[in-house]
Amino acid sequence: MRFEEVLDEVGGFHRFQFVILHILSIPRVILPLNFLLHNFISAVPPHHCALPHLDDRYADHTPQPQLLPHDPDGALSSCRQFPELENFNSSGTGSNGSVPCQYGWTYDRRIFNSTTATEWDLVCDSKHLNQALATFFFMGVMMGAVLFGYLADRFGRKPMLLVSFVSSCVLGVAIAFSSSFLMFAICRTLSGVALTGMSITTLVLSEGIKHRTFSGTILSLGWSVGNMLLALLAYLLRDWRHLMLAVTAPCILAIATWWWVPESARWLLVNGRVEEAQRVLQQCAKMNGKTSKLDKETLLKVTINEEPSKDHSYLDLVKTPKLRKISLCSGIVWFAVAFTYYGISFNISGFGLNAYLTQFIYGAIEVPAKVGTYFLLDRIGRRNGQAWSLILCGMLIGANTAIPSGYSGVRTGVAVCGKGFSEAAFTIAFLYTAELFPTVIRQCGLGYTSFMGRLGGSLAPLLIMLDDVWSSAPSLVFSIAAVISGCVAFLLPETLRVRLPETIQDVEEGRHTMAEVEMSEMNPNLLVSREEEN
Repeated sequence: MRFEEVLDEVGGFHRFQFVILHILSIPRVILPLNFLLHNFISAVPPHHCALPHLDDRYADHTPQPQLLPHDPDGALSSCRQFPELENFNSSGTGSNGSVPCQYGWTYDRRIFNSTTATEWDLVCDSKHLNQALATFFFMGVMMGAVLFGYLADRFGRKPMLLVSFVSSCVLGVAIAFSSSFLMFAICRTLSGVALTGMSITTLVLSEGIKHRTFSGTILSLGWSVGNMLLALLAYLLRDWRHLMLAVTAPCILAIATWWWVPESARWLLVNGRVEEAQRVLQQCAKMNGKTSKLDKETLLKVTINEEPSKDHSYLDLVKTPKLRKISLCSGIVWFAVAFTYYGISFNISGFGLNAYLTQFIYGAIEVPAKVGTYFLLDRIGRRNGQAWSLILCGMLIGANTAIPSGYSGVRTGVAVCGKGFSEAAFTIAFLYTAELFPTVIRQCGLGYTSFMGRLGGSLAPLLIMLDDVWSSAPSLVFSIAAVISGCVAFLLPETLRVRLPETIQDVEEGRHTMAEVEMSEMNPNLLVSREEEN
């Protein structure tokens, strides 16, 4: 008896699953509030060298052309000033007679009241430290992907979800009250570790083949809501400490709703905890208005051939040929998906719109991208959807580098379309990956791919700094990475309307892809010959 048959008996995808799915959408709203927060709490507002003896004359701190030197591009310098004669020192003097800022900086606070850049003067020679804060966060996310992937397989999804909620709440408050750059960087990194628990434990192991796409789409829409909500909160709260507390507050709601989230019945069965699984399934049947006839003996038959997940580790991802190929290809795809997505998401300037509006538009375009993904995936398949969303995203990013900066409307439109395809690729990746790995090591598989994705996410902010060397360099690298990974996605097996694999043997023995099923309906002898070849 397969687990999908058990789910059908307790009501399939009905009221119980629908309620749990929406409860689990709360963490999905929390994630973008924190993952994309760098755009606002570490934004760098316009600034110029502080001139104590002159700035007091100008209430709006507008730099005066006669007081500051010009950069080679003709703009007023943000990092240099003309030396004061009484303090003149020839060292560090530029070709125009300028020197580095001697009294700190004056910031334009009309858009951002305060950020980490203004708090600790992370500009000019120290600007790499400000940009590195995003990398520190994603390094934490990367470590959390491995940690929570293993712990969730070992101790269960529900306990690890609570650990993630509580630690994220505590660390969020600690970040808001950070008294130094070092404290902020450490707490933000640990916050990345904690938040990842929400990411990989709320991925629903689709309750029934027919509804896996719907479940994945609903959960991913929570991310888009959070993305747009971040733009609104950042617009209303211009102080980075207040904004940090605001994006942490929803963790309290998540902790309150955690009590209604049941442990995964599939995980309980695989680990031999049959009585607990029976209680969860009976609760499900009761809410769905079904009469469950599942007794302990019946459920034992579901797990009789299963291996306990506690006997598995990340090494099992590469021990067998087919699973090794899946792990390698899905790792490459995840790296590029996150690398491209965050490369676009962290570039919310340069299109003629303010940061808040660009952030909102980037979030809004994700909704039609996800809805379109939902309607297309069951027609074109997971593999084609994953591959072509990446390839088209890469092509649009590359095309934008060839459009002159004067065509800001066109460039904005192309960038938004590219963002839509990058989000489609991310949505498919979450769903597709959960279907590729067997139950006994599914969380390990999600932990590994999430690790690869966060590695890509952590490198994206660093790559953006190449903009100082050549403005088109970051976009071209993102474009090439997306196209190549899209081609790699064609090497993965199709999972459309295929039962989820329970064991490693299920993967290695092979399952009929949808294409083979359709061909077998036309020519049954073809499928027989394929099985004989295996």
